[in-house]
Amino acid sequence: MRRLKDGLAGEIEVGGSNLAHSMAEIGLIDENLIYLHPIVPGHGKPFFAGPRVPLRLVANELIGEAVIRLTYVPA
Repeated sequence: MRRLKDGLAGEIEVGGSNLAHSMAEIGLIDENLIYLHPIVPGHGKPFFAGPRVPLRLVANELIGEAVIRLTYVPA
């Protein structure tokens, strides 16, 4: 994955808590986009399970009337 990231211009998007967490642990995530929807799920795997990667909020945006996009970068 590191060779792919280093060899491409532009963005690579990943989804899923396991892959995203593994990539964050080894420094391959430059930016996290988190979309907050006004629902409360009753189950599922936490996106930020395990050791916490320090993040810094750099932007927020209201999308429509109910969704907020938060942009974080590694601290």
